[in-house]
Amino acid sequence: MTESSLAETRVDARSKIVAAAAHLLRTSGAKAVTTRAVAQEAGIPAPTIFRLFGDKDGLLEAVAEQVMADYVAEKTARAADENGDPVEDLRAAWRTHIDFSLANPDVFLLLVDPGRAQHSSASTTGTEVLRARVARLAAAGLLNVSVARAVGMIHAAGSGAVLALLGRPEGQRDPELTDALLDAVLAQILTSAPVPPATDPMALVVAFRETLPQLPSLSDAERTLLSEWLTRTVAELQDRRKQ
Repeated sequence: MTESSLAETRVDARSKIVAAAAHLLRTSGAKAVTTRAVAQEAGIPAPTIFRLFGDKDGLLEAVAEQVMADYVAEKTARAADENGDPVEDLRAAWRTHIDFSLANPDVFLLLVDPGRAQHSSASTTGTEVLRARVARLAAAGLLNVSVARAVGMIHAAGSGAVLALLGRPEGQRDPELTDALLDAVLAQILTSAPVPPATDPMALVVAFRETLPQLPSLSDAERTLLSEWLTRTVAELQDRRKQ
């Protein structure tokens, strides 16, 4: 067998194993994802699983990454078609993400772990999609904190909301908790309406910072320098608000 054929066989085996484990994870939870059960489901010898993934934890990480990657791909496609009210688009995306996390608790709990999240390309891509949505708020003059601060607050609120809900029996969960948390975050990061530059310097600077890529006639060096100036200005304005 050639090296190319061996590589194809390895990829095919890996795909079958991940698909089998994902099915067990979705239908029966993480406890059902044993090497024996996965091997039987995939029709592949158990030693192959250890050779490709190391152990059960490695397999679960691969499965969680695949499930998350599929979800993020759908989320990215939806975001590309959004051109309406940026606040309502953010609300819709928030609800979709909460629903996905609650429907896939084992995947959520695996990827919410800081050690795993830092190495998850799917989680990184998902954060970039959120950042793009927040950037639309900034470009509309609706953001009164930096994009990075807003993304951090929304992400933290979302993760906290899901953890709080998963910590209670399904029938005892507060159905209004997640929307209430998002409202609280939006109250902190949004202006009440698109504001004239003279009335809110923060909204102006943040909007300008996000429209930099669209400005013509700037060299890369000039664009980088201007971005640094605006980023420092946003940080200073945020510090003044604390005083």
